Amino acid sequence: MAKPLLPDDLWTEIEPLLPAPKPRRYRYPGRKPIDNRRALTGILFVLKSGIPWEMLPQEMGCGSGMTC
Repeated sequence: MAKPLLPDDLWTEIEPLLPAPKPRRYRYPGRKPIDNRRALTGILFVLKSGIPWEMLPQEMGCGSGMTC
């Protein structure tokens, strides 16, 4: 099994530093946001691998590079 990019102990230190998500509007709610941990995992993957944002694999569940 591959080593995770964002281990649980590191996430428990980072999570309190992030702002709380804004409530979604009732009218025109837009796209559902992905959770902060998935977004950070996508950012770390791009930084570590050096790929362009647009080539972030959808299979990772981090959204597309544009949504991270």
